Amino acid sequence: MARLETDRLVVRPFEPGDLERMAEVLGDPASMRFYPHPFSLEETRAWIGRNRVRFEQTGLGLWAITLREGGEVVGDCGAVPQLIDGIDELELGWHLHPAHQGRGYATEATAAWRDHAFAATGRTRLISLILEANVPSRRVAERIGMTAWKTAVFAGRPHLVYAIRSPGPGRSRGATQDVERP
Repeated sequence: MARLETDRLVVRPFEPGDLERMAEVLGDPASMRFYPHPFSLEETRAWIGRNRVRFEQTGLGLWAITLREGGEVVGDCGAVPQLIDGIDELELGWHLHPAHQGRGYATEATAAWRDHAFAATGRTRLISLILEANVPSRRVAERIGMTAWKTAVFAGRPHLVYAIRSPGPGRSRGATQDVERP
């Protein structure tokens, strides 16, 4: 079974037993303050279902972030394909329950996904779509080496597009000059 491990976390594809805990994450008004609304139980079930299908078909999708000690599901992160300005991109995304924010879990899990996505897909660039007001997510993106690249309309709203290039030989991860300009 696919999984990513860090010092404190295990990031793995969703399992059927994850619904209740992910409903707490995606249904939380603070977690979802940058979304149109918190998710209902059925919206969470559909979210998990879409990501399980993505994983089965492509090996990608958002996966459950679990604490290594105890196995508690605290959020999700992963990579999903997005069409941005007519270009197929691979977006890193994440959600973390507010009770677990501020501990570096989102950064740790997303950095593991960043490395996995580059290695597994052969992509040379990854992006994250973040509303300008979402300062905590902007900080996570910056901590994993992403830089603000441009603005694009996504889901009817302007988003900052953060990007990072694959480090490749002779490059330093996340350097501004490594982000391709349109």
